[in-house]
Amino acid sequence: MPLIEATGLTKHYGPVKALDGLDLAVEPGIIGLVGANGAGKSTLIKILLGLLTPTSGTATVLGMDTVRETRAIRHVVGYMPEHDCLPPDVSATDFVTHMARISGLPRAAARERTAEVLRHVGLYEERYRQIGGYSTGMKQRVKLAQALVHDPKLLLLDEPTNGLDPAGRDEMLDLIKRTGTDFGITLVVASHLLGEIEQVCSYLLAIDAGHLLQSAPISNFTRRTPVLAVEVEDGADRLVDALTAKGARARRDEARVLVAIDSDVLYDTVRDAVADLGVPLVRIRQERGRLEDLFRDAAPSDVSPAAGSVQ
Repeated sequence: MPLIEATGLTKHYGPVKALDGLDLAVEPGIIGLVGANGAGKSTLIKILLGLLTPTSGTATVLGMDTVRETRAIRHVVGYMPEHDCLPPDVSATDFVTHMARISGLPRAAARERTAEVLRHVGLYEERYRQIGGYSTGMKQRVKLAQALVHDPKLLLLDEPTNGLDPAGRDEMLDLIKRTGTDFGITLVVASHLLGEIEQVCSYLLAIDAGHLLQSAPISNFTRRTPVLAVEVEDGADRLVDALTAKGARARRDEARVLVAIDSDVLYDTVRDAVADLGVPLVRIRQERGRLEDLFRDAAPSDVSPAAGSVQ
């Protein structure tokens, strides 16, 4: 049985369709839920938690219906919201303990579990400080801790790196990955930043305009492609002309020249063309697919071709 399943799931806000006949099934792992802002990610998460009622269709979490069994779902699911929702005038240990008690843990067990998760997220030494004095990164860690404190079977993270600088994002992504490994629970990470999903997740759910665009392992999108990328400092146009004259299929992509790998001698052809022209070579490598290409390929036909293809 899938951990999360949705059939014909629809949610309307007046004339706006946040979800429009969404069908999906989520198996255990670290799952990336991606889509542009407004694609329906947060709406889906709130329906799964029972915070919103779908306009039509059904959804289940761990086999429980999201409309009829909301209370039971919240006992086994942790939720890290996107928005800032922490009380500024209490300490992290008091707040996380309070959330553990709400989830049904006895007082002693709640205190013990709070110490464990605050140590896990890197706030043990700061646990008695008031949350109002925390940095944005520390507040995000508190939100993760309260989502973990009742030992959930499933963790829903909505834009967990929101408001963080690059270093803070990397630290949070590493923490998310360790959480999935150390606690052995399934994580659904909602983000509009595809690079983050590629960094920590093993499976992808892509939503576009309320529809499921793709559901597949990340490796399906990042495998090597039959395209050679040749990056040069200048002379890209001359290199394209030279390769085309030699029978290769090549096109320019900014500073790179993309060449279709359709013969065993292509590497020799590229090497000789670069040497003959004397253009400064920066890098040559076989292209990998990119998650960005998934959404580019779904765009209207007048958009330029994906970077990993040669027309």
